[in-house]
Amino acid sequence: MSATHLDYEVLVSEAIPLALPGRLPDGGARTWAPVSTTLIFGHGEVILVDPPLTAAQAEAVADRVRAGGRRLTYIFVTHAHGDHWFTAASLADRFPGAQVVATSGTIAQMHRAAQARAGFWDKILPGLIPASPVTAVAAEDLGSGLALEGHALSVVGVGHSDTDDTSVLHIPDLDLVVAGDVVYNGVHQYLVESRDGGRDAWRRAVAMVEALGARRIIAGHKNHQYDDDADRQIRETRRYLADADELLETEPTPEDFYGAMVQRHPGHLNRSSLWGSSQALYADRT
Repeated sequence: MSATHLDYEVLVSEAIPLALPGRLPDGGARTWAPVSTTLIFGHGEVILVDPPLTAAQAEAVADRVRAGGRRLTYIFVTHAHGDHWFTAASLADRFPGAQVVATSGTIAQMHRAAQARAGFWDKILPGLIPASPVTAVAAEDLGSGLALEGHALSVVGVGHSDTDDTSVLHIPDLDLVVAGDVVYNGVHQYLVESRDGGRDAWRRAVAMVEALGARRIIAGHKNHQYDDDADRQIRETRRYLADADELLETEPTPEDFYGAMVQRHPGHLNRSSLWGSSQALYADRT
């Protein structure tokens, strides 16, 4: 019997306000970025990639899965930032038999993120995130790998992108890569962990995604109005990193860096990410 046809849907959980004092340098409100959750489905099964951050966002995703009438088999996590996995266990509980999967490197980072949750996430989003135990099993330990109704799905570790031990999911039969935070799509990139060679490592991760040759990419943070064209997203992600490198050499303060990046990327969503990045990148400067 031949494999069934696959398709996908992207669910974007839009930006949400943060419980943080003050405003951005240009007066804007502090928000968390829009987050992408991808459903890959065939006739009777569906795989969910990167569950969202809050209980309300997870409930909306669960409703969409139920509406499709397919059996949820796997919940795949591309990397350990909490906005891409904190609701994984609660979603798995809603769908008996669903298994949370990540690479072993990502799982190790998830444990670290869980320990840091109270000091960060619960302060900026109090009461909004459900319990987040690490229940993932290692993708490397799945004997036959990830598959969906006869179609092979490839888990590709790419190292550091906007955090350590990240991976992407390649679906050759859809000409698609679900790229987590390796590639961004119209949203300010999270540069807080990009010091000390991190941006060069990120470029290597982008190159690994590009080498897969997919025509479409799903970015972990995207403007829902934008398409999934791979070439454009790769080009724009690289440009953002190059602009950051250049402006770090010319701008004396985090405020100046922030303003210069806004000028170069005026349409990008979620300037809160940019301000957090600016503060981190200039933290040791006098």
